[in-house]
Amino acid sequence: MRQFFSYINHFFSKFSHLTLIMISVFLAIVIGWIRYKTGSEYAFSLFYLFPIIISTWYVGRGVGIAMSIICVATWLTADVSLLHKFSNTAVPFINETFRLIVFLFVTCLVWELKRALGINTALARTDPLTGIANRRAFFEFADIELKKAQRFKNPVSIIYMDIDNFKNINDRFGHHVGDRLLRIVADTIKKNIRSIDMAARFGGDELGVLLPETDDTGIRILANKLREKLLARMRHHGWSTTFSIGAATFQNSGISVYEMLNIADKLMYFAKRNGKNKIVFQVVKKKPGDVRPDIEIVA
Repeated sequence: MRQFFSYINHFFSKFSHLTLIMISVFLAIVIGWIRYKTGSEYAFSLFYLFPIIISTWYVGRGVGIAMSIICVATWLTADVSLLHKFSNTAVPFINETFRLIVFLFVTCLVWELKRALGINTALARTDPLTGIANRRAFFEFADIELKKAQRFKNPVSIIYMDIDNFKNINDRFGHHVGDRLLRIVADTIKKNIRSIDMAARFGGDELGVLLPETDDTGIRILANKLREKLLARMRHHGWSTTFSIGAATFQNSGISVYEMLNIADKLMYFAKRNGKNKIVFQVVKKKPGDVRPDIEIVA
């Protein structure tokens, strides 16, 4: 059943809003025409839920409300042409009033369901403390970008950082200050990367940034920029924290997301083991073996 709904969602997601509206209006007219041809003895109004749900879910609540009115109008038009078959001329108008109420209720219900689903999806992909992506969302995004990079032969880069002496901040000032520090770090990263990049928190005090279509020159510039910006924010708040950063660029390496993170993680720990507050770079041009980083020591 899940696969069926996934297929339906994928099918309708390919159409533009205008196309979906045109499809919905067409369905409403067809159902009204069927009503006219079959007479007043048969009721097909349940089928109106298809154009109403489609327009509401994929276009918006306002369009869903408009579609509800259009559906009722087409049915009423058919009933007016069959007015002589009703015991009372007011019956079609009373029926359509109640039908409109039901359609509007369904529209609001579908919209609220979509909104709730969107919120739950966002929560499942977002780190609740910092508001940036979590590990799951990062893996999904990175998998897509790596496949695109392999197809179009574009480089992909990653920054993996750890906050040095973060435990000391928690021990000295309390976890509420540590949480504030993490939010500031995440906010600083978000403000200094492109819209096509993704910042994520992997857990604890480890964060990363995936940079599609970014070569080793670009990653060096950004890694140094982020480090300078972050250190400035730390000094502003009087925190003696620094950052150990691993930065890797992958060129036609056919690498997996797990392997990519593993390399970046090793580069970050290489920086930590060599005195912290350093950036370690590596360019990977083939399937990884041992990490042999090119070290850049930042004073």
